[in-house]
Amino acid sequence: MTSLPKSLEETPLPFSSDEDTRPLLKNRDKYRSAPPTVMVIFGASGDLTARKLVPALYNLSLDGLLPDHFFMIGYGRKPLEDEAFRAFLREAVQKFSRQKLDTTKWEQLAERIFYQAGAYDDAQAYGALAKRINAIEAELACKVQTLFYIATPPNVFQDVLEHLGDGGLSARHSGTDLDSKVIIEKPFGRDLASAQALNCTIARRFAEQQVYRIDHYLGKETVQDLLVQRFANSIFEPIWHREQVECVQITVAEDIGVGGRGGYYDQSGALRDMIQNHTMQLLALVAMEPPISLHPEAIRDEKVKLLLAVQPLKLEPGSGDAVRARYVEGQVQGRKVPGYLQEEGIPKESATETYAALRLSINNWRWEGVPFYLRSGKRLASRVSEIAVRFKRPPGVLFSEGDRSAVANNTMVMRIQPDEGLTLSLNSKVPGLGTHTQPVNLHFRYAATFGSNTPEAYERLILDAMIGDGTLFIRGDETEASWKLITPILDHWQTFGAEGLETYPAGSWGPTAADHLLAQNRHAWRKPDLHLG
Repeated sequence: MTSLPKSLEETPLPFSSDEDTRPLLKNRDKYRSAPPTVMVIFGASGDLTARKLVPALYNLSLDGLLPDHFFMIGYGRKPLEDEAFRAFLREAVQKFSRQKLDTTKWEQLAERIFYQAGAYDDAQAYGALAKRINAIEAELACKVQTLFYIATPPNVFQDVLEHLGDGGLSARHSGTDLDSKVIIEKPFGRDLASAQALNCTIARRFAEQQVYRIDHYLGKETVQDLLVQRFANSIFEPIWHREQVECVQITVAEDIGVGGRGGYYDQSGALRDMIQNHTMQLLALVAMEPPISLHPEAIRDEKVKLLLAVQPLKLEPGSGDAVRARYVEGQVQGRKVPGYLQEEGIPKESATETYAALRLSINNWRWEGVPFYLRSGKRLASRVSEIAVRFKRPPGVLFSEGDRSAVANNTMVMRIQPDEGLTLSLNSKVPGLGTHTQPVNLHFRYAATFGSNTPEAYERLILDAMIGDGTLFIRGDETEASWKLITPILDHWQTFGAEGLETYPAGSWGPTAADHLLAQNRHAWRKPDLHLG
């Protein structure tokens, strides 16, 4: 039985009151409304727990945003004592936390952390887990909310979900404000059929309002800011449609290779790994219709409507809407790097893409005729994620006569990472006696305006799940709408194997075939600026 230190039975976690440097503190009352909570992390000895989840909990503890009575139980296959587990997590916090390790405050949190060893398909281990949760309730003399976080490899998602249901853990305090919740990490399936099967399993064990499918991109400040920029500024929404927008480009680029994840990545590829989830989420937010309110379901309804309006892609060679490629040897940041087939764990006969680009058409009144270009890849020229909305040129030839410079398109760039912020390009007169124009940029940078102590995405998302706010999580029908679009592309590529798989040098911006994808509409990929001013 879990034995709580006597001091924990009445003492809430301490917190800081430094609201100016910690943005989430401005919503302290909202987040501290969460009830006493036991968070169970499946995959507790894994990389995600060490790099993201426990550092997020530590930072939330520093900011006083965890419930007064918060406990964590790590569940994993590796046999560990509580103290050994706490020592492992302390090292992770010291290495990965955005705020410096405070030994005293870490110890106050660590006293509330326990470990439960067990296989993911072992019913007895789930029974032991239930006893530990019940013991915490008994010693606190109050009921607790249970938040399960499935941070395991996807091949055991089903086992965990089924045993949570069979053991009654998914229905603890059902029908009350303390109903169990479950956070599920991506990927949500490998294709439409597997996503539907996973959703069926989830639906047997949990009600949809208990489920929080997490994509950490939705927790990033600039992604959340998309709705504010669109709907809280009257200068943008009136021109956010086919009459004024020429095209939209969404880029999610990485300069790293597959690293030690070669075996996993070769079973995934760029389309599954980045476009089906992160990039499609950005598409939904930038293109959806205004929701009727900020209620989670109102926002998620509009995202689903948008995804369902995306037309099936044409996949014929040469003039289709999709391009795939893999990197070959090249230079990244001045350093020579190997090609994909030379990476550790990659089979020589691999036909997996490390780059994918799509041209999408949206069949609704707002966006008919406006192409949306999506691209994502590894070993590209730089690490950058951004959305670029390119507006149409103004009519007339006032500033295009003689030797005057041609007027450029206005472009609004929302930078997701790094150097988060927004740039708006305008045309301006060049100083001098003549009337010559030149594009200039107006910059807004988060770090310059709000400081650099911005909460990590997982901090916001964990808090939202605790209080039952599903706005930044993905609904089941949303995952299926995305896979409905992506699965035919995957099937087509699998049928043709390596045929049609382009190459690009590491350190470039991708294959020439991706340039041709845009050139058919007389467009060109934007070369992202490395810094927003």
